[in-house]
Amino acid sequence: MGATNVFRLATREGARPNGASPSVIHAMRATFVPLAPCFLSLAGVALCTLISFRLGQNLASVGFLYLVFVVLAAVYGGFWQATLISVISVACLDYFFNEPIFSFAVDRISNWVELGAFEFTALVISRLSNRAQLRALEADAERRDTARLYQAARRILLLDCSSDPGNPVASLIRETFELRSVVLFDGLSGSLYESGDAAPGVDQLARDAYLLDADKFASEEKRWFCVLRLGVRPVGALALGGTEMTQLTATALASLAAIALERARALEKQNHAEAARQAEQLRTAVLDALAHKFRTPLTVIRTASSGLPAAGELSELQTELVSLIDQEAQKLNALASRLLGAPNLDSAEFAPQPEPLLLSRLVKAAIQELEQQADRDRFQVSALAQEAPVFADRELILTALAQLVDNALKYSLAGSTIEVGLSVTETAVILTMRSKGLVVAPADRERIFERFYRAPGARRSCVGTGLGLSIVKTIATDHHGLVWAEGEPDYGTTFSFSLPLEGALP
Repeated sequence: MGATNVFRLATREGARPNGASPSVIHAMRATFVPLAPCFLSLAGVALCTLISFRLGQNLASVGFLYLVFVVLAAVYGGFWQATLISVISVACLDYFFNEPIFSFAVDRISNWVELGAFEFTALVISRLSNRAQLRALEADAERRDTARLYQAARRILLLDCSSDPGNPVASLIRETFELRSVVLFDGLSGSLYESGDAAPGVDQLARDAYLLDADKFASEEKRWFCVLRLGVRPVGALALGGTEMTQLTATALASLAAIALERARALEKQNHAEAARQAEQLRTAVLDALAHKFRTPLTVIRTASSGLPAAGELSELQTELVSLIDQEAQKLNALASRLLGAPNLDSAEFAPQPEPLLLSRLVKAAIQELEQQADRDRFQVSALAQEAPVFADRELILTALAQLVDNALKYSLAGSTIEVGLSVTETAVILTMRSKGLVVAPADRERIFERFYRAPGARRSCVGTGLGLSIVKTIATDHHGLVWAEGEPDYGTTFSFSLPLEGALP
């Protein structure tokens, strides 16, 4: 059986020459299919030579026909097959159509000219053909990657983000693009997720890509390292092993992975915020109910303590005890009023009643409301020679300043001086209250203004509800102002309270 017949039988569906195994058939196909253009062109040259010689065609006509077979061999077989056809074509032209016929001379200039023309044609056509085939392959790969990218995007967006999506995203990308391995590094949490057989050290290379904020393609390992970005901010890295996909596809996959991780974080924050809101509502409702229940027994206690002196003669000690009961009952009543007033500050119906005010006068009034003269003497107020007024609600600002004064007394060293200063900028008046004692840690400087939160050091110093500073912040926000804390190592804490100038309100 000839080679052509063997090849024909091997390519026919269900046929096996001489009972050949599939591996033999595959080997035969791999051998004969690439050479098919050369065989067909040789057959064409032979047939063309036979017919043209019988018909008595001239050299130019036959040369043009040979050129057609050279072009076909260059397009479908490549440069080397076209070179073989060129040499054979020149030999046929010289032997059958160039005078004297049936003779062959290597030193004829015409032979070399013909061979040069055929070779030049073969070179140009093969290059153009290779380029067209390469572009076709790239276009097919891009279409395939685009379809896979769409499928991956659809599956990633349908992922359940209530749990950690890192491992599912890595596995999904590897399965969709048929990769050897995928390594996903979350730079914000420091978590690493792997799918497939990742080479040793790939996780560190992924971290390096994130730290350097640079995409990289390792051609020898066929591995992409792409940075996960949200906008222009790097948030992680993605390592794709066993692929030669384009950079556009690799960066698109990195963007999808970044979106999946960010969706999970956003959902987690939303769940935490919802849980915190519900807990806040519950605590506010409980404290509101307790504050209302405190009012009745406090009223009875104050009434009874006020009526004791009128009931008869009391000794000096008894009078002092009755006065102490009355004072502490007043404090409890003020605390209950504060608990009842805190929710009102956050309500939509609440609106301040602003008027021109001087902060120095209000802070002095808040200090004068202290019961003990010794506590009043601890405050050292440095007023401005020319103070600009603010536009604010008198009672609310007085409440906020009274809370800052009370806070400074509670958490400062006994008998130490509390410095109160005022400064004016182009848009605001800033009041600072500096005390020696408890130093607020940097991690707590924002949280101490949250409702019911107390810093660890504050819990050990004295009792409290964690409401005071949150009320101060609410009042400042309602007046378009600010309040913040700054800790001084080995000294204490400074609270600053700023309000916009009367003409600087938005």
